[in-house]
Amino acid sequence: MELTLTPMTEQELARLREPLEVGYAEDLVAHRGLTPQAARERSAEQLRELLPAGAATERVLLRVARVEDTEVGWIWVSLPANDHTRQAWIYNIEVYPAHRGRGHSRRMIQLIEAELAELGVPELGLNVFGTNTVAIGLYRSLGFEVTSQQMAKRIDPPS
Repeated sequence: MELTLTPMTEQELARLREPLEVGYAEDLVAHRGLTPQAARERSAEQLRELLPAGAATERVLLRVARVEDTEVGWIWVSLPANDHTRQAWIYNIEVYPAHRGRGHSRRMIQLIEAELAELGVPELGLNVFGTNTVAIGLYRSLGFEVTSQQMAKRIDPPS
């Protein structure tokens, strides 16, 4: 059974927007130290900025992954902002829990790479939280390399 990527509809994006906003807010709380309220506001703000026209936003590839008629996940990639920028960017890739462990993330990235190659885009980047060791292993196995690193240390208040 072959995985395929199809353009996301506005209805599909509307269904996925809330879980995306909540999930990103949770990551901001866990990894950036924001309060839940501030994280939720920041997450919603970023989604509005990055997808001003929803699924029809220019220079954005929103794709739904399916195996036969079953939706198994989705991927969101932005195209380079202009001719001087070489890199497309993965903003989100998700395989639904019931479909994980079957190589769907790998295949989604391979298919989006093929689409980007057809468009003449020479490079693909992404961010991954350092605690996401499964994703880090996948990305390395697909040829992604670390190009920068952000580190943080929590400081306990004096007692």
